[in-house]
Amino acid sequence: MRFSFNHLLSAVGIDPADVRLLRHKDQRALKGRSPYEMWRDDRDQSELYQSTQSLRNRSYLTGKYWAAFIGTPADETLFIGLYRTENLGLSQEDFIEPHTLKLSPAGSCDKYRLELVEAFREYDGRLFIDWGPGLRSWIQRADKQDKPILELSRVFREPDFPGYLQFLRPLSTLDRMPISWITALKVCRGIYLLTCPRTKEQYVGSATGEAGFWGRWQQYLTTGHGGNVELKIRDPSDYQVSILEMAGSSATTDEILQMESLWKQKLQSREMGLNRN
Repeated sequence: MRFSFNHLLSAVGIDPADVRLLRHKDQRALKGRSPYEMWRDDRDQSELYQSTQSLRNRSYLTGKYWAAFIGTPADETLFIGLYRTENLGLSQEDFIEPHTLKLSPAGSCDKYRLELVEAFREYDGRLFIDWGPGLRSWIQRADKQDKPILELSRVFREPDFPGYLQFLRPLSTLDRMPISWITALKVCRGIYLLTCPRTKEQYVGSATGEAGFWGRWQQYLTTGHGGNVELKIRDPSDYQVSILEMAGSSATTDEILQMESLWKQKLQSREMGLNRN
């Protein structure tokens, strides 16, 4: 028999019918303030985020307990705490939303008191479940959705950096990567490849600045085209990004540009791709 999250609830005397499952992965969040990043970096901000909820969700959040989960950068579902909850009613004063830093006026949302259940704290940041396929509701009843447990790790740890030549991500996911990955990408320069998922065309580029690959790719996230002539006149796309070659720490900008030119010749990205120089 496969072990499930409801087995854990029942083991400590909690009726799954009293538990609401919440999976936080908010697309409105600013860079660095996703539910995952707030939980990882600032538990107080994470709980503030969870304690304010839209009025339209009031009826769905009526359980005595909330089992809180977050979507990780790898799109796994990680348990971050079981809370006793109490609806305190409408917010009584203006406050700044922790994930958007926008002003939320008094009376615009429900406020909840959250208290961590000590019997479950040992699982915080260690327990992964199968939330189910597709874009399912982020609020569910535990008694109607018995989630299988996929993994219980010894301690919380983010996934290891895969290595430069094994790195492969959509541009839109870069800001949700572990900090250790970002650090690795900041200290390395070289040649990268963008591939358009719509047209299958390729673009060869170079990272020559002090912030390495990370700094260069941030320009694409900011502008959608990174200043590239051909990409400017195309519809925006969530390019897949990978690394073709790393430059040595002593390499000059001219040497990196020579590497870039060679890769354009190898891949014929001027003739059959998106490069125009």
